[in-house]
Amino acid sequence: MTWIIKRSWLIYLVHGKYNMQRSTPGKENYMNSFSCVITGHRPTRFKFKYNEKDKRCQRIKKCLQEQLIRLYHQGVRCFWVGGAMGVDMWAAELLLRMKEQQAYQDVELCLALPFEGYNADWDDWHRKRMDFIRRYAEKVLVLGEMPSSESYKKRNYYMVEQAGHMIAVYDNAHNMRSGTQQTVNYAKKKGLQIIYIHPDTAQVTAEDITKK
Repeated sequence: MTWIIKRSWLIYLVHGKYNMQRSTPGKENYMNSFSCVITGHRPTRFKFKYNEKDKRCQRIKKCLQEQLIRLYHQGVRCFWVGGAMGVDMWAAELLLRMKEQQAYQDVELCLALPFEGYNADWDDWHRKRMDFIRRYAEKVLVLGEMPSSESYKKRNYYMVEQAGHMIAVYDNAHNMRSGTQQTVNYAKKKGLQIIYIHPDTAQVTAEDITKK
């Protein structure tokens, strides 16, 4: 009975409260070309840690915004983020600010979360920021039913499968075992066009896997 209740609650979260829109078979490849997944490290990976006023953090955010705008002008409208602290949160907030401008009103912010309560141990400030993001996101999907590495993997893979582009705040030359590495590797396998932003220098490089 407990399992049934949990299952029903999950269905409500995904199909009811957050109004999930299902993709139409046969249109996925076409729609993916208008979608981008954003991935990157949590604050502890960066030299500035949680200090978002640091010039290095501001440089990464500026670079993120520039790449979001560039992809928008290439026709990308749907942007997927995974709901973590750090790059996910920064990108989501940048997209919501873009959406406030008339020129970018058709931007869609989509959240894919690993499971409900994944952020239960966050500090109050970060939880409030994520609550705000959830409230104004176009879609919010909860992919897993319970805390597990498999739920995070499912979330990461799902986002990649929705997209034709990726922005990764990631050092592609020095692989570090992480959820970001997992997501980037899967994006390479699926042939996404990847834009890398170096987490220390904010240098931008691009990789088009489809041309290899």
